[in-house]
This record gives sequence, C-alpha cells and structure tokens, in this order.
Amino acid sequence: MQNYINRFLNHLSVEKNVSNHTITAYSKDLEQFVLFLSTFNNSIESFSDVSPKVVRQWVVDLHENEMTPRTIHRKISSVRSFYKYLQRQQVLEDNPLLYIPLPKIPKKLPLFVRESEMEALLDSFDYDKDYPSIRNKLIIELFYGTGIRLSELVNLKVKDVDLQSKVVKVIGKGNKERIIPLTNESIRLLKEYNIIREKSFTTKSEWLFLTNKGAKIYNKLVYRVVNTSLSRVTTLKKRSPHILRHTYATVLLNRGADLNAIKELLGHSNLNATQIYTHNSIEEINAIYKQAHPRA
Repeated sequence: MQNYINRFLNHLSVEKNVSNHTITAYSKDLEQFVLFLSTFNNSIESFSDVSPKVVRQWVVDLHENEMTPRTIHRKISSVRSFYKYLQRQQVLEDNPLLYIPLPKIPKKLPLFVRESEMEALLDSFDYDKDYPSIRNKLIIELFYGTGIRLSELVNLKVKDVDLQSKVVKVIGKGNKERIIPLTNESIRLLKEYNIIREKSFTTKSEWLFLTNKGAKIYNKLVYRVVNTSLSRVTTLKKRSPHILRHTYATVLLNRGADLNAIKELLGHSNLNATQIYTHNSIEEINAIYKQAHPRA
C-alpha cells in the first residue's frame, strides 16, 4: 500500500507542482486512512478491497473522534483524490469514495489588514540600507502589491521579474503561470534591492530572494518577516503572508475592481473562491454609509 502512496505523493510533487505543505497534509491523511484499514484484522490487504461501507465506517470514526467538518472534508477529499489517481493508473476500477458526501463547512470571512494600517506600515517602514532590511521591506511590498502566495514568493526567480514591462511572472498551483502588474513602489524597491543583492553575494543565484548567507529563502523566514512587520500596525492574532493576500484582494474590491479580474490576479481556478471577498466589501460599504449618511 505504501508504495502506491509514495507514487501518488511523487506525482503531486513532480507533475502537479503541489506545495510541500499540501503534500505533507495528503501524506498524513492517507497514513491515518491506512491505519484505520489495519483495524479490520488483515481482511483488507489492498486498496481495491475497500468498499463504500468501509469508507462510511471510517467517516463515522472521524466524527466520533470529534474532528471538525473542515478536517473531515479535507481527509475525504485527500483519499478521494488518491483513488482517482489509482483509477487513472489502472490499478483499480472503482472509487469507493465517489458517492461519499462531504460535510458542509461553515464559511469564514477572510481576515485582512485595513488599507490605512498597511499604508502606515509601508510609509513608516524604517530600514537600514543593508541587504536584510531592504529585502524584508520588498517582501511586504510584494505581498501587498501583488497578492501572491507564500510558496509563489519563495520560488520567484530573478528572470521572473520584468522591470521594463512592470510585471512579475508567477508559477501558481497546478504549475499555472500568471502575469501580475507591479506597483511603482515595488519597482523602485526592486531596483534598489537588485543593486545591494549584487554587492552582497559573490555567487550568483537564480532565486530572487535569498537568506543573509546567499541561500534560497525559506517559508519560516518569510513568515517571521511578515508577522513581525504586521504586529506594528494590527491587533489581528493571525499575521501571516496569506493575510496580506486577503488584504490585497479586499483593497482591490473596495476600490471598484472587477471580481473576474481579481480572480485572475489571485490565480483562482473558479469564481467561488474569489467571491468570499464581497462580504468584506459590503462591510466596508456599510461602515462608510453609517459614517456619512445623516440618518444611518
């Protein structure tokens, strides 16, 4: 069984360009599923032995372990995707999860930093003219100015930035490429950053963002930069790069950007993923209305 799981995870990594975080989640979900199958006293020796009845028992077990609907939803989706892969590989014919219903997930409004708070942060961003300081400010500026994901920023290459055309090329989920416009401030910072980056390291690297020692930057470092920076201007408990992605989308919508255009900029596969930002826009409109209208 483990051999098929390893092949599936390798497929996600190499062919689907799935992030390491997502692959880890798939791995854990499948590991727990196999562990549940082992409780059937060796009556299930392969994935083809799994029936819809067994799957339903597994879902009941997840509920009895008081897992949240979101977690159960993800685990069912993980195993279902794995079985679809096995079908494509002609390892088995039937998918026992095909008609297993997914639990409904209560929708959460995305958290975001207010526009005034972001402007205050970027305008008052005091930094020395050394490499780490300029890099850190550029990281915040790019997150806020482009809405890219953490994994997308970490994997940016020098060649992906076109300062003449004022755009950046991003490779997103599913290895999909998209072009995002750069703000004037991002362009100014990138020019400044490129100069000091060139001076700071003798060895050339294809990666745009580097550690202080010249290696490719990593997720935890970027997360610390964002968390430390946002703690200056917001009381939000969650201060992650994804909050800046939400902020980017919310600001665009509040300023009248078309929802389909925002969808393309964010790299969403369908409009449903983008529509969550309309709730925040309505809240902003209500706030303006209550402040401005004499009878509000």
